[in-house]
Amino acid sequence: MPDLVTIGETMAALSVQRVGPLRHARTLDLSVAGAESTVAIGARRLGHTAGWIGRLGADELGELVRTTLRGEGVEVHAAADPTAPTGLMIKERRTADLRRVHYYRAHSAGSRLCPEDVPREIVERASVLHTSAITPALSYSAAQAVREAVRRARAAAVTVSFDANYRAKLWQPAAYRQAVTALLPDVDLLFAGLDEARALLHTDRTDPGALAHLLLKLGPRTVVLTLGASGALSTGPSGVLRTEAVRVTETDPVGAGDSFVAGYLSALLSGQDETARLAQAARVAAYSVSALGDWEGLPTATELSHPPAAGTDISR
Repeated sequence: MPDLVTIGETMAALSVQRVGPLRHARTLDLSVAGAESTVAIGARRLGHTAGWIGRLGADELGELVRTTLRGEGVEVHAAADPTAPTGLMIKERRTADLRRVHYYRAHSAGSRLCPEDVPREIVERASVLHTSAITPALSYSAAQAVREAVRRARAAAVTVSFDANYRAKLWQPAAYRQAVTALLPDVDLLFAGLDEARALLHTDRTDPGALAHLLLKLGPRTVVLTLGASGALSTGPSGVLRTEAVRVTETDPVGAGDSFVAGYLSALLSGQDETARLAQAARVAAYSVSALGDWEGLPTATELSHPPAAGTDISR
């Protein structure tokens, strides 16, 4: 059984490397992308067993997702839905400094994820369950699947990790606040950026320490705030701790937050303390943003002992 289990939607992903409007692109790279599967791949590359729960279309893009994750050593627990397509995202480089992501996931197979898709005993026998706020936004049944997985994890004393990922194209702010705060009493680890923290708390406050303290009151045992170039802050049983960003040359920032989570959870699974978890998370994120793709640049354990350096401050 895997050490880490994740649940969510994984899509096919098309990426444009040419700078300019998407309509003028002549070639696109085909890969896969999904917040939770990126975390699973990251943990797997660092030496832990990992599994992903989802739903895929009975199509070539679904097979792409399935074979890619299996090729990375991730256990795939995903029904093949013959009545809905695998979701798709397209990454556009509109200018040298502006990247845009276009989603085609309405009525996708992933949006039809339901409690019955959560395999028996997979969650209960894991050490960590990880999911994010993206999945409950996809549909009522997907939200119920997340609640079912979290319920099973809590009943089996499995650590629950949750990323407060906010997607404006999926959520209205009030609905986001209501759905996520309802889950937080059952969450052990909450990861959030400053904007997500403010959205959850419905506040304009900017002090990371104050925001983390307020988030703790919503139920999670530990809150980790990612602060971009300023590193990250953790508040919980170990007190208030910070880690610096690792300076690298940024190539592709998409997936940085999920890479950070993967590094943190891997260190947790290895029995490292909070300071070491934060430091490893920052190094993994630095590796990720130094390469193209959401997950392709994730490091192995050997590589992680020699983090990249020089350039821009990166840690999300």
